Amino acid sequence: MPEFETILYEVDDRVATITLNRPERLNAFNSQMLRDVMDAVDLVDADDDVRAVIFTGAGRGYCAGADLSGGADTFDFDSQSDERKAERASERGEDGDLAWMRDGGGLLTLRLYECNKPLIAAINGPAVGVGVTMTLPMDIRLASTKARIGFVFARRGVVPEACSSYFLPRVVGLSKALEWCFSGRVFDAAEAHDAGLVRSLHEPDELLPAARAIAAEIAENTSAISVTVIRHMLWRMLAADHPMEAHKIDSRGIFHLGRGADAHEGVASFLEKRPPEFTLRPTQDLPEYFPWWDEPEFS
Repeated sequence: MPEFETILYEVDDRVATITLNRPERLNAFNSQMLRDVMDAVDLVDADDDVRAVIFTGAGRGYCAGADLSGGADTFDFDSQSDERKAERASERGEDGDLAWMRDGGGLLTLRLYECNKPLIAAINGPAVGVGVTMTLPMDIRLASTKARIGFVFARRGVVPEACSSYFLPRVVGLSKALEWCFSGRVFDAAEAHDAGLVRSLHEPDELLPAARAIAAEIAENTSAISVTVIRHMLWRMLAADHPMEAHKIDSRGIFHLGRGADAHEGVASFLEKRPPEFTLRPTQDLPEYFPWWDEPEFS
């Protein structure tokens, strides 16, 4: 199993668990954690034995937000030398004159958005700033009753990052998203649940078992190919301007997947009243029309 500096990565029963692991700093997010999580997501997509992913935090926090130990200049990229800007771009494998400017949280959430596996956030404690915005492109969020959440950017003199101006209103609606971002206040898990940010609340020792139960249901009963295509269909249709766009993709999906081995097995197992044994793999067997979108460029 690979080792990382700032996270723990393990796979058990076809479920990967990525644990943010800087408990002495409430798992504050830094450049090394960005690289580690991005690399772990690459591992997830490359491993057909992984059917779902759980994110959680070590210790009493999920993620306290950006590591502010650099002091007042933490967000002041303009104060950095040209050499440091070039180094930032190189660290992230980015090209272009503005590559150094790219928000690290956004690089992470864009990678999560592109992931081919279901992503489950088990928010075990404080999740503030990037600690909560990183969960927005995840598919299912659960929280401990001890969790505290805050979109605190206006209280730090900056703006929401990690593509959260796209994701947050789609999760909780525009009015609630603006209220939380305007005030920058930290709120409890019950408010997050009431607004639909998290699906359910759990006592601390019941949180991970609940997340694993969801992941296990996916792993044991579904076609990996179907889940991958469904994930991208539903997320990408959020930006469609007409239901015809969904009809185009639905039709291609039914045609291509419907003649595949997993569709045959899905019907046969239902008729024979037995568990399915799906065999198609996302690394090799995705339909020929996938992906159907063009990735925008940063400019």
